[in-house]
Amino acid sequence: MEPLPTPCPADRIPDATGLKAFEAACKEAKEQRVVFIAVEQVGGPGPRWTVKADALTAPQHTIDPAVYNAVREAVIRLIHSHEIRPDSSAGPVDFVLHDVGSELRPRELAAALHAALYGDLNPLTRAVPPTT
Repeated sequence: MEPLPTPCPADRIPDATGLKAFEAACKEAKEQRVVFIAVEQVGGPGPRWTVKADALTAPQHTIDPAVYNAVREAVIRLIHSHEIRPDSSAGPVDFVLHDVGSELRPRELAAALHAALYGDLNPLTRAVPPTT
């Protein structure tokens, strides 16, 4: 498998639907020592998606407190807008956004989250603009 760039663009976010695909994506992230990022299709009425990120696969990587706070605030905005379920989690080292709509939006959020975890908050700000 070709190494994923860090941060990973939306079209390269792994689809970790199914146990084998999830395990393979997680194993690859551990071997590359990069932050795990993936989307996963889940059942229910119509296809829904989950975004997953985990920094434990990159033990040398630290998440700056300002980055963590920005991600947390973006997750709260997504919950308040009903774009993700309230049981989604915002870290501190693993992040799960439940029940996102069509495949394009979860990939956009995953890429923005991955960029943020590597210190670039601009994609996250574009994907989840702050409320005024």
